[in-house]
Amino acid sequence: MKKSIVLVLLLISISGNAQSKLSKKTDVQNISEVLEKWHKAAADADFDQYYSFMTKDAIFIGTDATENWTIPEFKAYAKPYFDQGKAWSFSTLERNIYTQQENNIAWFDELLDTQMGICRGSGIIKNTEHGWKVKHYVLSIAIPNENISEITKLKKGFDTKLMEKLRNIKK
Repeated sequence: MKKSIVLVLLLISISGNAQSKLSKKTDVQNISEVLEKWHKAAADADFDQYYSFMTKDAIFIGTDATENWTIPEFKAYAKPYFDQGKAWSFSTLERNIYTQQENNIAWFDELLDTQMGICRGSGIIKNTEHGWKVKHYVLSIAIPNENISEITKLKKGFDTKLMEKLRNIKK
């Protein structure tokens, strides 16, 4: 009898572990599909579809230091591009997805082929009642280390003015 109980408990444990791994794999696949559809909606200039893949309280941080947008701000910025039929086109070169089942969140990073060359996207995606939605996204231009000095010189004037402005706001 004891052996039967131990065997049943062992089988339940193995079954639960297999289901957890299966669920995680399925989540990663689902998240990757959502991100691909999200990027495709931008490439297709499908405004409504693009924003349907984001939570209502999402934040989008763009490549410019001044681009830290709520959804209404990001929509206002992007709408003219979508209206012209030319938003942006990102295709995935590499993606890593990390899940945390207990909080219905995952985070990811990706290298993207874009009109700006290679960019890095990273973000947080949340499993909502309507599926996985982007909650926070950061887009940055990937700069090779050997080019940092020349890029730093190129943006020095802009950075100096913005840092001064931001320091004055803090006072």
